[in-house]
Amino acid sequence: MPGTFSQIYIHVVFAVKGRDSLIHKSWEEELYKYITGIVRNKEQKMLAINGMPDHLHFFIGMKPSCCLSDLVREIKKSSNDFIKEKKFSKFKFQWQEGYGAFSYSHSNMDNVIKYIVNQKEHHRNASFKVEYMEFLKKFEIEFKEEYLFEWID
Repeated sequence: MPGTFSQIYIHVVFAVKGRDSLIHKSWEEELYKYITGIVRNKEQKMLAINGMPDHLHFFIGMKPSCCLSDLVREIKKSSNDFIKEKKFSKFKFQWQEGYGAFSYSHSNMDNVIKYIVNQKEHHRNASFKVEYMEFLKKFEIEFKEEYLFEWID
């Protein structure tokens, strides 16, 4: 019986609304585990997850039956509710609308995983805005600056 075989690897990036630095070190690991659980429950494979206080990166192995926009919407909605239920933030927490999604080949997996794991090191030298603009340029994605994330310079 014929089957469907695929290798789809997606790096997703999204930010806290207003680019507020609300993801605290004391609970970020719990948030990452929660998001990993969502990805697994949707039958996708989490390869790496990490971030900064104002944004998040994750890298997944995705099945062709998965709708990426639905998955990201579920991750944002459920993790937002999780943060509120756990009372992790004394401030109003919300994810910003939109996200970046970048596809990679199997041969780039190790580099992408290392990049995500080393987020805190990477951001010692580059702001989120610089990082995100580099992704858009590298992947030759046309954009209008007014439709990008809200930036704090």
